[in-house]
Amino acid sequence: MAHDGAARGLLEGGSCRPRRGAATRAVDDAAGPGPADGTARNIAALGSALDARRQRIIISQAEVNSVKWWCLYLQAMCELLVIAAVHCDNRLASGIAMALFATGVAASVLLIAAHDRPFTGQISIGPEPLLQIMPDNSASR
Repeated sequence: MAHDGAARGLLEGGSCRPRRGAATRAVDDAAGPGPADGTARNIAALGSALDARRQRIIISQAEVNSVKWWCLYLQAMCELLVIAAVHCDNRLASGIAMALFATGVAASVLLIAAHDRPFTGQISIGPEPLLQIMPDNSASR
């Protein structure tokens, strides 16, 4: 099917810039003969879908930079020092407050690290939602 070949061509391109020629031919083949405004509307919809795809690829390659990590760690250390200074007269209260805050910092770091690269790692977004909306190839043959 022409649509499958165009999708493979877009995915195998390896860059964020899709091949508009193959994609446009696939839309024209799928639309068949008809009024020109329908084809133009299909091309406009394809262009917006390709732009959304390009944005998703750019977002998927983004990651939290090291400056943000160091700022988070520095802020956590400062907070722990302040908690220790405020509760210096009561060791039990100081220990409990610092343990609670350290647990919160650890949870925050874990969440940020888990969602740093959304398409890789243990907690990741897989292709299942996309596969659910794609038409079945065996039914069209």
